[in-house]
Amino acid sequence: MIRLEPAGADALLLVLAEEPAPYLPLRIAALADRIRRDLGPLLIDLVPGWTSLLLHYDLMRIDHLQLIERMAPLLDAGSSEPVAGDIGCLHEIPVWYAGEDLASVAQSCGLSCAQVIDLHSAAEYRVGAIGFAPGFAYLGELDERLALPRLSTPRARVPAGSLAIAERQTAIYPQASPGGWHLIGLCPWRLFDPARTPPCPLALGDRVRFRPVDETTYRREARV
Repeated sequence: MIRLEPAGADALLLVLAEEPAPYLPLRIAALADRIRRDLGPLLIDLVPGWTSLLLHYDLMRIDHLQLIERMAPLLDAGSSEPVAGDIGCLHEIPVWYAGEDLASVAQSCGLSCAQVIDLHSAAEYRVGAIGFAPGFAYLGELDERLALPRLSTPRARVPAGSLAIAERQTAIYPQASPGGWHLIGLCPWRLFDPARTPPCPLALGDRVRFRPVDETTYRREARV
Protein backbone atom coordinates (compact mmCIF):
# COMPACT_ATOMS: atom_id res chain seq x y z
CA MET A 1 0.00 0.00 0.00
CA ILE A 2 1.50 3.34 -1.07
CA ARG A 3 0.94 6.14 1.43
CA LEU A 4 0.43 9.72 0.21
CA GLU A 5 1.63 12.63 2.34
CA PRO A 6 1.50 16.36 1.52
CA ALA A 7 4.95 17.95 1.40
CA GLY A 8 4.39 21.66 1.16
CA ALA A 9 2.18 23.71 -1.14
CA ASP A 10 3.30 22.06 -4.40
CA ALA A 11 4.69 18.64 -3.50
CA LEU A 12 3.38 15.20 -2.68
CA LEU A 13 5.36 12.41 -1.03
CA LEU A 14 4.64 8.80 -2.02
CA VAL A 15 5.87 6.46 0.73
CA LEU A 16 6.29 2.88 -0.49
CA ALA A 17 7.83 1.34 2.65
CA GLU A 18 9.07 2.19 6.11
CA GLU A 19 12.49 0.55 5.65
CA PRO A 20 14.76 0.07 2.60
CA ALA A 21 14.49 -3.29 0.84
CA PRO A 22 16.64 -4.90 -1.90
CA TYR A 23 14.24 -4.37 -4.82
CA LEU A 24 12.47 -1.25 -3.59
CA PRO A 25 14.59 1.02 -5.86
CA LEU A 26 13.26 -0.93 -8.86
CA ARG A 27 9.65 -0.36 -7.77
CA ILE A 28 10.33 3.34 -7.22
CA ALA A 29 12.07 3.66 -10.60
CA ALA A 30 9.19 1.90 -12.38
CA LEU A 31 6.64 4.06 -10.57
CA ALA A 32 8.55 7.24 -11.45
CA ASP A 33 8.65 6.23 -15.13
CA ARG A 34 4.92 5.49 -15.16
CA ILE A 35 4.03 8.81 -13.49
CA ARG A 36 6.39 10.71 -15.79
CA ARG A 37 4.80 9.14 -18.90
CA ASP A 38 1.23 9.85 -17.80
CA LEU A 39 1.55 13.13 -15.93
CA GLY A 40 4.78 14.62 -17.28
CA PRO A 41 3.42 18.07 -18.32
CA LEU A 42 1.90 18.54 -14.86
CA LEU A 43 5.14 17.87 -13.00
CA ILE A 44 8.16 20.00 -12.20
CA ASP A 45 10.38 17.28 -10.74
CA LEU A 46 10.43 13.71 -9.40
CA VAL A 47 12.86 13.00 -6.56
CA PRO A 48 13.33 9.32 -5.61
CA GLY A 49 14.56 8.26 -2.17
CA TRP A 50 15.34 4.90 -0.58
CA THR A 51 11.69 4.32 0.40
CA SER A 52 9.78 7.19 -1.22
CA LEU A 53 9.16 9.30 -4.30
CA LEU A 54 8.64 13.05 -4.02
CA LEU A 55 6.53 14.76 -6.67
CA HIS A 56 6.83 18.49 -7.29
CA TYR A 57 3.87 19.58 -9.39
CA ASP A 58 2.83 22.73 -11.24
CA LEU A 59 0.14 24.55 -9.25
CA MET A 60 -0.83 26.49 -12.37
CA ARG A 61 -1.86 23.20 -14.03
CA ILE A 62 -3.17 20.96 -11.24
CA ASP A 63 -3.98 21.06 -7.52
CA HIS A 64 -3.37 18.54 -4.75
CA LEU A 65 -6.74 16.76 -4.92
CA GLN A 66 -6.74 16.59 -8.72
CA LEU A 67 -3.25 15.11 -8.69
CA ILE A 68 -4.24 12.38 -6.22
CA GLU A 69 -7.26 11.54 -8.37
CA ARG A 70 -5.14 11.34 -11.54
CA MET A 71 -2.57 9.13 -9.83
CA ALA A 72 -4.95 6.61 -8.28
CA PRO A 73 -4.93 4.14 -11.23
CA LEU A 74 -1.14 4.48 -11.57
CA LEU A 75 -0.60 3.64 -7.90
CA ASP A 76 -3.01 0.70 -8.05
CA ALA A 77 -1.08 -0.77 -10.98
CA GLY A 78 2.28 -0.14 -9.34
CA SER A 79 1.40 -1.77 -6.03
CA SER A 80 0.82 -5.16 -7.65
CA GLU A 81 3.46 -5.25 -10.39
CA PRO A 82 6.17 -7.90 -9.90
CA VAL A 83 9.74 -6.65 -10.05
CA ALA A 84 12.53 -8.83 -11.43
CA GLY A 85 15.80 -8.67 -9.55
CA ASP A 86 17.96 -8.71 -12.67
CA ILE A 87 16.53 -5.61 -14.36
CA GLY A 88 18.38 -2.33 -14.29
CA CYS A 89 21.64 -1.78 -16.17
CA LEU A 90 24.71 -3.53 -14.77
CA HIS A 91 27.80 -1.31 -14.47
CA GLU A 92 31.22 -2.82 -13.82
CA ILE A 93 33.32 -0.01 -12.40
CA PRO A 94 37.12 -0.22 -12.03
CA VAL A 95 38.54 0.68 -8.63
CA TRP A 96 42.08 0.95 -7.35
CA TYR A 97 41.65 -0.02 -3.70
CA ALA A 98 44.16 2.45 -2.31
CA GLY A 99 41.97 4.80 -0.28
CA GLU A 100 43.55 6.55 2.67
CA ASP A 101 41.18 4.87 5.13
CA LEU A 102 41.58 1.30 3.84
CA ALA A 103 43.98 0.24 6.61
CA SER A 104 41.91 1.83 9.37
CA VAL A 105 38.72 0.28 7.98
CA ALA A 106 40.40 -3.13 8.00
CA GLN A 107 41.55 -2.65 11.58
CA SER A 108 38.14 -1.44 12.78
CA CYS A 109 36.42 -4.41 11.12
CA GLY A 110 38.94 -6.97 12.37
CA LEU A 111 39.96 -7.86 8.80
CA SER A 112 42.99 -7.61 6.56
CA CYS A 113 43.06 -5.06 3.73
CA ALA A 114 42.79 -7.93 1.24
CA GLN A 115 39.68 -9.22 3.00
CA VAL A 116 38.07 -5.76 2.89
CA ILE A 117 38.74 -5.59 -0.85
CA ASP A 118 37.41 -9.10 -1.42
CA LEU A 119 34.21 -8.44 0.54
CA HIS A 120 33.57 -5.08 -1.05
CA SER A 121 34.22 -6.18 -4.64
CA ALA A 122 32.32 -9.48 -4.33
CA ALA A 123 28.92 -7.85 -3.87
CA GLU A 124 26.48 -6.56 -6.45
CA TYR A 125 25.02 -3.23 -5.35
CA ARG A 126 21.78 -1.50 -6.27
CA VAL A 127 21.43 2.25 -6.87
CA GLY A 128 18.90 3.21 -4.20
CA ALA A 129 19.00 6.99 -4.46
CA ILE A 130 20.94 9.79 -6.14
CA GLY A 131 21.51 12.99 -4.20
CA PHE A 132 23.71 14.95 -1.77
CA ALA A 133 25.70 16.11 -4.82
CA PRO A 134 24.99 15.77 -8.58
CA GLY A 135 25.65 12.16 -9.58
CA PHE A 136 26.26 10.90 -6.03
CA ALA A 137 24.67 7.43 -6.14
CA TYR A 138 23.91 5.68 -2.88
CA LEU A 139 24.59 1.97 -3.34
CA GLY A 140 23.40 -0.80 -1.07
CA GLU A 141 23.60 -3.05 0.62
CA LEU A 142 27.13 -3.22 1.97
CA ASP A 143 28.27 -6.45 3.64
CA GLU A 144 27.50 -6.13 7.34
CA ARG A 145 31.12 -7.09 8.14
CA LEU A 146 32.18 -3.75 6.60
CA ALA A 147 29.53 -1.60 8.27
CA LEU A 148 31.02 1.39 10.09
CA PRO A 149 29.47 4.66 11.28
CA ARG A 150 30.27 7.87 9.48
CA LEU A 151 33.34 9.81 10.60
CA SER A 152 32.74 11.87 13.72
CA THR A 153 34.32 14.86 11.93
CA PRO A 154 33.72 15.04 8.17
CA ARG A 155 36.58 15.97 5.87
CA ALA A 156 36.44 19.42 4.34
CA ARG A 157 37.42 17.99 0.95
CA VAL A 158 37.13 14.47 -0.48
CA PRO A 159 38.78 14.07 -3.91
CA ALA A 160 36.58 13.32 -6.91
CA GLY A 161 36.46 9.62 -7.72
CA SER A 162 36.90 8.50 -4.11
CA LEU A 163 35.17 5.21 -3.31
CA ALA A 164 33.75 5.30 0.20
CA ILE A 165 31.68 3.32 2.69
CA ALA A 166 29.47 4.24 5.64
CA GLU A 167 26.97 2.16 7.58
CA ARG A 168 25.47 -0.30 5.03
CA GLN A 169 26.11 1.86 1.96
CA THR A 170 28.90 2.57 -0.49
CA ALA A 171 29.35 5.37 -3.05
CA ILE A 172 31.78 7.19 -5.30
CA TYR A 173 32.18 10.95 -4.86
CA PRO A 174 31.59 12.35 -8.39
CA GLN A 175 33.12 15.73 -7.55
CA ALA A 176 35.47 17.01 -4.90
CA SER A 177 33.28 17.88 -1.92
CA PRO A 178 33.06 17.64 1.86
CA GLY A 179 32.29 14.14 3.13
CA GLY A 180 32.19 11.97 6.22
CA TRP A 181 32.51 8.49 4.74
CA HIS A 182 35.51 6.13 4.94
CA LEU A 183 37.66 6.26 1.80
CA ILE A 184 38.79 2.85 0.57
CA GLY A 185 39.53 3.31 -3.13
CA LEU A 186 39.75 5.46 -6.24
CA CYS A 187 37.68 5.24 -9.43
CA PRO A 188 39.19 6.56 -12.68
CA TRP A 189 35.85 7.27 -14.35
CA ARG A 190 34.04 10.59 -14.34
CA LEU A 191 30.60 9.75 -12.96
CA PHE A 192 28.98 13.13 -13.54
CA ASP A 193 29.43 15.31 -16.61
CA PRO A 194 26.81 18.03 -17.30
CA ALA A 195 27.86 18.04 -20.99
CA ARG A 196 26.96 14.36 -21.35
CA THR A 197 23.50 12.86 -21.92
CA PRO A 198 22.59 11.62 -19.41
CA PRO A 199 24.99 13.49 -17.12
CA CYS A 200 25.21 10.52 -14.73
CA PRO A 201 25.60 6.98 -16.11
CA LEU A 202 24.05 5.49 -12.96
CA ALA A 203 20.27 5.53 -12.66
CA LEU A 204 17.89 4.52 -9.90
CA GLY A 205 17.58 0.74 -9.82
CA ASP A 206 20.81 0.09 -11.74
CA ARG A 207 23.25 -2.57 -10.52
CA VAL A 208 26.93 -1.96 -9.79
CA ARG A 209 29.91 -4.27 -9.37
CA PHE A 210 33.41 -3.05 -8.56
CA ARG A 211 36.39 -4.48 -10.44
CA PRO A 212 39.70 -4.22 -8.54
CA VAL A 213 42.54 -2.84 -10.70
CA ASP A 214 46.15 -1.94 -10.02
CA GLU A 215 47.63 1.56 -10.04
CA THR A 216 48.83 1.27 -13.64
CA THR A 217 45.37 0.36 -14.92
CA TYR A 218 43.79 3.06 -12.79
CA ARG A 219 46.03 5.76 -14.22
CA ARG A 220 45.57 4.50 -17.77
CA GLU A 221 41.79 4.47 -17.52
CA ALA A 222 41.80 7.90 -15.88
CA ARG A 223 43.19 9.31 -19.12
CA VAL A 224 40.60 7.68 -21.37
